[in-house]
Amino acid sequence: METKTNLLDRELSWLDFNARVLEEAYEKENPLMERMRFLAITASNLDEFTMVRVAGVMDMAESKRTKVSPAGMTAEELLPLLDRKIRDFVERQYSCLNRSILPQLEKNGIRFITADQLTNQQKTHVDAYFDKVLFPVLTPMAVDRSRPFPMLANKSLNIVVRLQEKKDETETDKKDHKKSKKAKEAFAVVQVPSILPRFLELPEAKEDKNGVKQRSFILLEEVIMAHMASLFELHEIISCSLFRITRDSDLSIDEESNDFLEEIKASIKKRKTGRPVRLEVETDCDDEALQFLQEMLPIEESRVIRVTGPLDLTLFSKFASIPGCSNMCYDPIIPVAEPADFVGYEDVFAAIRAHDCMIHHPYESFNVVVDFVRAAAEDPDVLAIKQTLYRVSGNSPIVAALMRAAENGKQVTVLVELKARFDEENNIHWAQKLEKAGCHVVYGLSGLKTHCKILLVVRREEDGIRRYVHMGTGNYNDSTARIYTDLGVMTCKEPYGSDASSLFNVLTGYSRPPRYNRFVTAPIDMRPFFREMIEGEIACAAQGLPSGITAKVNSLVDPEIIELLYKASQAGVPVKLIVRGICCLIPGVPGLSENITVHSIVGQLLEHSRIFRFECGGKPRIWMGSADWMQRNLDHRVELVFPIEPELMPRAEEILEVMWNDNVNTRVMQPDTSYQLVDRRGSRKLNNSHRTFSDMAKSASQQAQKQFEQVQQTTEFKVHQSMEQN
Repeated sequence: METKTNLLDRELSWLDFNARVLEEAYEKENPLMERMRFLAITASNLDEFTMVRVAGVMDMAESKRTKVSPAGMTAEELLPLLDRKIRDFVERQYSCLNRSILPQLEKNGIRFITADQLTNQQKTHVDAYFDKVLFPVLTPMAVDRSRPFPMLANKSLNIVVRLQEKKDETETDKKDHKKSKKAKEAFAVVQVPSILPRFLELPEAKEDKNGVKQRSFILLEEVIMAHMASLFELHEIISCSLFRITRDSDLSIDEESNDFLEEIKASIKKRKTGRPVRLEVETDCDDEALQFLQEMLPIEESRVIRVTGPLDLTLFSKFASIPGCSNMCYDPIIPVAEPADFVGYEDVFAAIRAHDCMIHHPYESFNVVVDFVRAAAEDPDVLAIKQTLYRVSGNSPIVAALMRAAENGKQVTVLVELKARFDEENNIHWAQKLEKAGCHVVYGLSGLKTHCKILLVVRREEDGIRRYVHMGTGNYNDSTARIYTDLGVMTCKEPYGSDASSLFNVLTGYSRPPRYNRFVTAPIDMRPFFREMIEGEIACAAQGLPSGITAKVNSLVDPEIIELLYKASQAGVPVKLIVRGICCLIPGVPGLSENITVHSIVGQLLEHSRIFRFECGGKPRIWMGSADWMQRNLDHRVELVFPIEPELMPRAEEILEVMWNDNVNTRVMQPDTSYQLVDRRGSRKLNNSHRTFSDMAKSASQQAQKQFEQVQQTTEFKVHQSMEQN
């Protein structure tokens, strides 16, 4: 446990989370291709962590800032701990690949081979692929006095080539060969083209003893290095070494700029040329080539990581989806097309008028939300649509529907958050398209990210104007909605419609933040709200009333919230936390947090919903929303949490209960900050919450359909009976 206070450092805690994901790659009970996918996820996670968090710690350490983190460490103290933990983690990644996953792949008839293992037939195939496809794309870049070291893209895969000039040697030349050798050496760089697939399947005639055809693959860099001589015909190849650089990608944005959009674009360009913060090379990288790279980049030895296998393990994300391997993948979780709350209604507006609706993704289809926007876009009675967009997919049906609404004459207002990290370019693209379609596009409030998830539809009806609201815990993104667990609520109750209108007025104009009827928003109200709720549970415990706190968040970092939870534990309040990622709170410490239990669920789906339950003296209340318990969410973002009304409370309670009792995907945080798989002893059966929720959604939809059919039959019978009497 690396801590000097009652808090665990957030960066070290994040690495612990990534280690839990890596455990899923080691888990032999998981399907083999899913294990590869988990391994790829850990690599992608580590890339982003290095580009942003490690780069930030490096900056602080180099500036000699003595600021101490809530965990009691300066950046100079933290950096070597991070470096050590990252190196240990990378070793475990490659151990998992080389000792566990690749041998299991071979047992299943799939193998990666090198150029010297090719059969004659395979060599002919690879030669043809190089000549026809690869050679025209490759650009060898020599490095000398007239040609400086190229600016290499962040996370790009490259080959450094150590060369020696060819020359017909006379006897004199041969005598002076050793003296002149060093002067004749040169270096070049060849980029592995990212536009082409990283792996190539080869023709394979072998079959195993069961008659199953074997499959062989070769990596693109292997093909290039095997044909490197054809790129440098005037030189001899001394060595070829694969390398990959990671650059500082934390944007610095001037929010006071006169043209905020152009400021974001300029910052994105800087990200591509940020200083190198990590250099990855293969273990057998040529020493002279490595020294050359370190001088050219430049990058110090402590930032160099040697690996025993292919660089950039994110390649296995695509490999895990190769055709013909469905037997080595999870059974897909197929969303219910018609969630129970919408069965039997002619349209989405009728369903929401009848009752508040809850949608649980991905178990229930995100198309319900998409269809809501589409229906609003085409409905002649809809006057206005207002929506926040934080991260959207590359081909977003939500954006298409908003554009259609504007074309149909609706008043469409969209807040597009341009500062959504690594989605800036995508969001700029959609913002510009929305503007061209006639939507009113705003970019949020200066100094704050707009992270809340809300959609408002204003509709003219017989009894006047009615406002329909969708509030969620996740992004309006149809792609991530297939793998992220999130919750959404739709309502047309007036207090929510009024609050939604007020919130959009704050976001788009100069309105003063109002006193909301139901909403709790950051950065003004949310911190005091959670403080009040936790202190309320402490007061209940002191009075002998029922007390308890259950929270499901992605991250728990905020020092004040953690101290309040410690205080609640010491007062006897039972605290149950489901924290997927970073958790700076340390549970189970006598006298401090013995009444706090922390679970982390890591499995087939990515846990993303935020839910907060407070016992309130025996009259429990639940809120859901967009905010984690982090300083950035409570103080530096526009966030929204909303209460669950009584009619939806039983379902919300059930969702929390199922997650808390998960004994397949859950790890329990220990007082020493390690995590252990939940103890299954005494369990009657396995409870995989992801599968349980999928079954629940299907069952609820089927039950609702049966009830609807029964009502229809009864109605038809009564009508028929009435007609006979008449």
